[in-house]
Amino acid sequence: MSQLNLNQITDSEIADSNWKNVSRIGGIAAFLSVVCVLITMTVIITIGGEPSTATEYFTLLNNDRIVGLLRMDFASVINLACYYLIFFGIYTVLRRENRAYATLATALAFVGITLWFANHSAFSIISLSNQYAAATTDVEKSQLLAAGKAIISSDMWHSTGAIMGGIFLESAAVLISFVMLRSKVFGKVTAWIGILTHSLDLAHIIIGIFYFKAGIILMIVAGPLYLVWLLLIGIKLIKFGRYKKKVDEKV
Repeated sequence: MSQLNLNQITDSEIADSNWKNVSRIGGIAAFLSVVCVLITMTVIITIGGEPSTATEYFTLLNNDRIVGLLRMDFASVINLACYYLIFFGIYTVLRRENRAYATLATALAFVGITLWFANHSAFSIISLSNQYAAATTDVEKSQLLAAGKAIISSDMWHSTGAIMGGIFLESAAVLISFVMLRSKVFGKVTAWIGILTHSLDLAHIIIGIFYFKAGIILMIVAGPLYLVWLLLIGIKLIKFGRYKKKVDEKV
């Protein structure tokens, strides 16, 4: 075998090993995402969901900053950041199954996540709450409350960008789950749970535009399924990386 062929094989093995490392990182991110979902669910059950008015936001943040951050669903910021790594980890496995659709789904997911981040109001509300606490006149407080109301009305739950981001992300997850149906790594159970989970969430976003209560019901059903899907994804991605690593070491 020529030196050129040996170099090509070595480069290929290094590249393959790097992909496996990305797969394991995606698996770890999936487990971290599970923790974030559990934190969000626990916060909602124990101390309540997000405040509905600017006054409530400012009062909460100024009286107890930690509780305020928890009720602002700050865990979702970390959760969605994990989705970048999760989707790229899934891509490392499915790129050989169906590169075209795996690439399309990953691109849609990245666009959706970025749109969602662009509309998260946490840091803006924190800044306004600090200014509100330092305000000395009723006029200043009134202006800050108006600014807070404007931010809330255009945040991740209400703005066009955030809604479209959710549609892109859930559509990407449904698509990538269909690609998983032919994957021996993920299997049909993981694929079908993904299809069901993200189809329900996609329906929640679209139906919620017209009928809010129906959308909430769909999300309640999808919530527990998210935990199952993320756990399965984490296990499969880490096993994929470890298995291939052992095979490469034996070779």
